[in-house]
Amino acid sequence: MTEVELREHEAEVADVVATDREFAVGQGETLLEMDNVTMRFGGLVALDGVSFDIKRGEILGLIGPNGAGKTTCFNAMTGVYRPTSGQVLLEGKPLGKTTKHKITRKGIARTFQNIRLFDEMTALENVVVGTDARHKTSVVGALLRLPRHFAEEKAAVEKAMALLEFVGIADRAGDKAKNLPYGYQRRLEIARALATEPKLLCLDEPAAGFNPAEKDELMELIRKIRDDGFTVLLIEHDMRLVMGVTDRIVVLEFGKKIAEGTPEEIRNDKAVIAAYLGVPDDDVA
Repeated sequence: MTEVELREHEAEVADVVATDREFAVGQGETLLEMDNVTMRFGGLVALDGVSFDIKRGEILGLIGPNGAGKTTCFNAMTGVYRPTSGQVLLEGKPLGKTTKHKITRKGIARTFQNIRLFDEMTALENVVVGTDARHKTSVVGALLRLPRHFAEEKAAVEKAMALLEFVGIADRAGDKAKNLPYGYQRRLEIARALATEPKLLCLDEPAAGFNPAEKDELMELIRKIRDDGFTVLLIEHDMRLVMGVTDRIVVLEFGKKIAEGTPEEIRNDKAVIAAYLGVPDDDVA
């Protein structure tokens, strides 16, 4: 395949991956807002009045020491938890009591710290499952095997294959998920999340267990996802990866937001340095 043919093929794959680019319109506008969100579990305050927003078309990093409240933030956004007070707004509309599957349909998808795949299903089948969030065929239509159902099934397989190619594991499409190398399982989980056509893709510790080379490849993939029209929220402990791929960063400590800014601003923020080094702000040079 020539270089020109390769570019054309990559463009075709990208078009299948993000067939509906309406969510990319309005780049720079607020897509999701955490508005003074507090999350209590009995006497434990996991989030304490946290506020920040995510802009369309950006990669936002959410960082902080262990126990800072990062995953609780994810869970509040994706319907796992309902905030004790405050609210989460998507495109200006409160998510409120919206259930997890409806939040997915509204356009928020996530991966998990601990990989959650259907182990006995193939890589292709795992991604096809993700496309179900956008299917319009009714249960009756599926049971009666109407033409629309067959058309959606065919389109789902084509999209799933394009997504597997997009994340770099198309050659393992027929392998069971449990038989894939760990790094491929991470990529497969990302492909399945992308299959739901999210406006916001939330990645929870995607580099966990990766070696340096795999982390570099992950950085390239995250950039490619953003460049294809998606907005990304990233929780990650690897500071080299976070600083190298994000546009902005929000820092939590003990459930409170202590800093927000560009990677350069966060790198030099005394409160952030103190949080990670465990020293008082006044002791940071």
